[in-house]
Amino acid sequence: MHTLHVRISGRVQGVGFRWFVREEARRLGVSGWVTNLRTGEVEVRAGGEQSSLERLRRALQVGPAGAAVERVEDVSSDAAGSLPYPFSIHR
Repeated sequence: MHTLHVRISGRVQGVGFRWFVREEARRLGVSGWVTNLRTGEVEVRAGGEQSSLERLRRALQVGPAGAAVERVEDVSSDAAGSLPYPFSIHR
């Protein structure tokens, strides 16, 4: 299993971004989670087939209507372990 761990910045809170990510990830069949950060960013950790994760990353670069994504930044992560399935929103 491949993983994707990113932080998204811009206008990404208060615009349905987490819901958008959850629905897109579930549609693609990937596991993981999305959460808002106190910094105003959104963090996503996902696992699945490489092609599905690439599609998810492309969706994150656009976001839902009302969002204005400025940057999708990779996060280095040593965290191992299983990711929740189906993909979920952490609060």
